[in-house]
Amino acid sequence: MERVFSKLRSLDAYPKINEDFYNRTLSGGIITLVASIIMLVLFVNELGLYIHSYTETQLVVDTSRGGKLHIHFDITFPAVPCSLLSLDARDISGEEHFDIRHDIFKKRIDSHGAVIEVRQDGIGAPKIEKPLQRHGGRLEHNETYCGSCFGAETADDECCNSCEEVREAYRKRGWGMTNPDLIDQCKREGFVQKIKDEEGEGCNIHGSLEVNKVAGNFHFAAGKSFHQSTFQLFELISLQSDTYNISHRVNKLAFGDSIPGVVNPLDGVQWTQEAQNGMYQYFIKVVPTIYKGVRGRTIDSNQFSVTEHFKGSDLGLFQSITGVYFFYDLSPIKVTFTEEHVSFFHFLTNVCAIIGGVFTVAGILDACIYHSQKAIKKKVELGKFG
Repeated sequence: MERVFSKLRSLDAYPKINEDFYNRTLSGGIITLVASIIMLVLFVNELGLYIHSYTETQLVVDTSRGGKLHIHFDITFPAVPCSLLSLDARDISGEEHFDIRHDIFKKRIDSHGAVIEVRQDGIGAPKIEKPLQRHGGRLEHNETYCGSCFGAETADDECCNSCEEVREAYRKRGWGMTNPDLIDQCKREGFVQKIKDEEGEGCNIHGSLEVNKVAGNFHFAAGKSFHQSTFQLFELISLQSDTYNISHRVNKLAFGDSIPGVVNPLDGVQWTQEAQNGMYQYFIKVVPTIYKGVRGRTIDSNQFSVTEHFKGSDLGLFQSITGVYFFYDLSPIKVTFTEEHVSFFHFLTNVCAIIGGVFTVAGILDACIYHSQKAIKKKVELGKFG
């Protein structure tokens, strides 16, 4: 056994020196203190890198096909009443949606930004007690309601059972509904009074859209939109003003779910209108993005870049294109963010490198200073006795 211990002692790479041969110096103590501080700072920094994750970015060609694009928005119009604000969407595939109401919420706000009412526009017509029938009489017992379209019918059996349906029939004809008080459905639904009650108010509109994953646009129009021929027009009824202030604030705009650490460029952006009427345009390049979290969570979303432009309206047909437009296009490049942690062995290796490196450099520096001081002291002694 003693022979085994003797062989192990011969493998000792750290031979011990008798303390009688130690020579402690002031410079050595200072260097030791400074080296210890440096090692501590570097260790804390390395520990922070180990505890926190880091993100690797990879760019690849987006080969996905089809699918849907989810758009989340929250926009405030301080000078456009909710009853005159509509949302429309269209894309290059030819799909169009006008006056979208699904998953859309509106908040009536006063001139100070205080919320007056929160509502979700309903789908379909409200219940009307004994409404006017197409034949001119009132709805009788057990009789099916079929309201008049007031000359805008395209077929003999067409019915307009709400003010919105009458307006839609007029829009298809290309007519302007100049006096809603003469429309039985609008009069009973209080359409005119609703617009008058909201005069001078603003509107916050928020919600989400699901559109095809192709280039397109969605826009907020001051007035109810409709489609005729190849042009996008807007109905300007007599109750509305000739001009609209489309000043707005984008509280939130996101294409897909939120990605940790990514701030969308339009969040909090505000624009104030100075010219009379016009359309404010945002040109957006959507970049498909996949985020892979360190715990296995995956988020399939999008980032985007944006440029802005205001186009004043000209006299004539396009005087009524007032609104805020968001034109979006998809990038062919997909970004993948992968969140990772430094491994424990990598952390341990770096800590050993820090301790060994600082200790070695400090030792070399201490030796140089010690030998320099010793040489100077020797010269001084030789000078005294020489």
